[in-house]
This record gives sequence, structure tokens and C-alpha cells, in this order.
Amino acid sequence: MNQKIQNSGSGINNEVKSDKMPKGIPYIIGNELAERFSYYGMKTILVVFMTQYIMNQSGAVDPMDDTEAKTWFHLFSMANYFFPIIGAIVSDMFFGKYKTIIIVSLLYCLGHVALAVDDTRIGLSIGLTLIAIGSGGIKPCVSAHVGDQFEKKNKHLLEKIFSIFYFSINLGAAASSLLTPILLDQFGPHVAFGVPGLLMFIATFVFWLGRKVFVAIPPVGVKQYKKDIFSPRGKKAILNLGVMYIFIAVFWSLFDQTGSSWVLQAEQMDKFVNLGFVKFELLASQIQAINPLLIMIFIPLFTYWLYPFLNKYFNLTPLRKISIGLFIAGFSFAILAVAESRIQAGAEVSIIWQLIAYVVLTAAEMMVSITGLEFSYTQAPNSMKSFVMGLWLLSVSFGNLFAALVNNAIDPVSKYISLWGLSFSLEGSKYFWFFAIIMFFTAVIFVFVAMRYKVESYIQTRDALPSPLLTEN
Repeated sequence: MNQKIQNSGSGINNEVKSDKMPKGIPYIIGNELAERFSYYGMKTILVVFMTQYIMNQSGAVDPMDDTEAKTWFHLFSMANYFFPIIGAIVSDMFFGKYKTIIIVSLLYCLGHVALAVDDTRIGLSIGLTLIAIGSGGIKPCVSAHVGDQFEKKNKHLLEKIFSIFYFSINLGAAASSLLTPILLDQFGPHVAFGVPGLLMFIATFVFWLGRKVFVAIPPVGVKQYKKDIFSPRGKKAILNLGVMYIFIAVFWSLFDQTGSSWVLQAEQMDKFVNLGFVKFELLASQIQAINPLLIMIFIPLFTYWLYPFLNKYFNLTPLRKISIGLFIAGFSFAILAVAESRIQAGAEVSIIWQLIAYVVLTAAEMMVSITGLEFSYTQAPNSMKSFVMGLWLLSVSFGNLFAALVNNAIDPVSKYISLWGLSFSLEGSKYFWFFAIIMFFTAVIFVFVAMRYKVESYIQTRDALPSPLLTEN
């Protein structure tokens, strides 16, 4: 973990460690805060927009049914997490992370403009496509760009900075999840989609301001990139992580339903909350804000208390954290299944059921997502940081593809589905039990896969750079 400094006179190695954060970190955090506000603000209201506000070409309201809206939502999420692998390749081979982020951010802004000015299916298609390209292209570059700011003397700060990075994501998500549903309800889709678009422009500007102080690792070029990818070390990293990501994809097929099936269930619940000292009523799409709010509480709680406490009794490795998180995720859907059975029975069900499920799912996210992000960076050889970040995000894409395929295969009338040669009902609570069982089964298998994984450790080196700071203007 320490940088070794050679003493030529005595031949003794002295090890020094720096606790100073790199200069570019504030710009990255500020950019991520604004960008995540724009993304989650748009995504939070997407299902409600599609089922209540979307117009046809003649100017009349033409809402989608629940199944169609869920399919659109998860296909968009799938595309949004597919493009990171493209952005990673473009970044590593041609432009580098900094220039790639700036270029795709402009497409991102145009996507928000399309959603804000055109509230038909055409505007929705154009807007979501551009946002998927922009947001997807940014994702692997930003997370890898964070790690690139560190060197051996301060790499011990990586865990801390990835927690801060994730905190900024969730601060932006929490603020936008509370605000944009109100904007949609009070002012309509033009304003509700326009405000996140403005925040995306601000995010791009903030990132541009940091251009003078960033450590910007240059692209390795096509020839070297192919050599690294197909080297024994590269193929090993891709194979090992790729197998692991298949299992993690199932987690994302559950988690991202907080924006689809969870919102639609919340519409059927009593959304009046009485905490004794305060009473309020939530909009169905606002419930999603509980996740980022909990994340901001859980980050210090897990980092400074839970993980050190558990480490006293057994070695809580990253793969063990992920394994535990997968099991916990299944319980969140079991809670929703019980709540849905009560709704089907005609009982008035409080939104508190979903709030409890969010606590459980967020605990799972802490162990799977934050841990997986940091673990993926350390497992990537130096020239493949963005590519491996892209593979990590590709697991989110496959998870959403699975959710989209399941919803698309459900008959809108009978609620039966034909899958893997079987035909069964996914009506009501059975829908949530289906995903819970799939998650539990996946978690059990993942435990055995994790036991066979050989952990590596790669931190970005700057030995080949002409100066301590290589900036791209």
C-alpha cells in the first residue's frame, strides 16, 4: 500500500504514505452529484409519465398499460447499462476517459432536451436513446477516472473515496427523487424533464472546470489494447469477473424494479405516513427517495461500525460481502410479496411495508454495489480499468434485460408466463415471489463460485507518464 522511495546511499527502502486527496476529486464529486440528480430525476418519474401523461401525435393523452410501461423502463435501463462497455472501449483505445466523458455528456444533454420538448412516444424514444448513450458512456469512465487520481502512496484512501463517490450519487438521487415527482404533478412533464436537463448541463460544466488538475491516463491505442485484452492476465480478469457478474446481474433485475413494479405497487398503497411528530403523504414515485437517503446513512454506519464489528469474528472479504448482499436482496422481495397478498385480499396496506423493504434492499446494495465497484477496479489490469468497469455495468444491463423479458412474456389478460418450457401465473404476489426465489437460488450458487475466485490487486501506475500530472485540456 505504500510508495517505496529508494535511498541510493544506504540501500534502505523507506515507506511513506500520504493522506492527501488528489486535487481533481472535488470536480469529479461535484459532476457526479449533478449528473446523478439529472439521471434519477428523469428516471424517477418515467413510469408515472408513461402510464399517465404521455401523448399521441394528435395531442391527446395516450397512456401505456402497466406491463408495457415496465417493459419500456427495463429496456431503457438495459440500454443505459449496455453502452458503458462501448464507452469503455472508446475511452481506452481512442480518447481517454476525460475526453470521452465530455463528448458523451453533450449527447446526454440533448436527450434531456428531447424529453422536455416532446411528450410523445417519439420524443420518449429519442430522449431515452440519447440519455442511454450519454449516461452509459460516462459510467465506466467516471468510476475508473476516480481511481486514476490515486497512486501507491495514497491508494489506501480508495475505499474512503469510493464511499464518498457513492454518497454523492445518492445525495443527487435523493434530492431529485423528492423534487421531480412534485414538478411533474404541479407543472407537467416539460418542466419535470427540463430541470434534470439543466442539472446535466451544470454537471458537464463542473467536470470541464477540473481539466487543469485531473490526472488523465492517456488511451493505450488499438494495438496495445488488443494485446492487453487478449493477454493471459487480461483474459483471466475478463473470465473471472465475467462469471461473477452473471450472478450479480440477477441482483440488478430485482434492484432496478424499485422504479417500475415498486412504483406501481405503491400506487395501490396508503401513502399517508404518520411518524407521531410529523405527518405527510407521499406521491408513489417519491418512495424511491428512501433508497438514496438510506445509503447516505448506511455508508458511515457500515464502513465505521458494521464491517469492523463483523471483521472481529471472521474475515469479511469483498466476495463475502457480495454473497451476503445477494441473500438479503431476496428478502426485500419476499416482504413485497406478503404486502401484495394483503392488497389482493382487499386490505388497506400502508406504504410502511415498502419502506421496510427499502431498508432491506439498501443493505443489500451496500454489500453488492459499493463493494463490487471497488472490487472490480482492483481486479482490472491497468490498461483495462474502464473496460472492466464496463463489464461490471453490463451486469446491470443483463439484469434489466431479464426483468424486461419476464414482463414482456406475461400475458396482459391471464397474467400467465411461459418460461423455460413452463407455464405459470405471475399475478399479484406471485410476481414478487418469483424474483425472490430466483435471487435466493442465485445467491447459493454464487457462494461456491466466490470460494474458487483468486483475488488480484492492480492499482493504476503512472510510471510511463512524462510527469506526475498528465492533463488533457
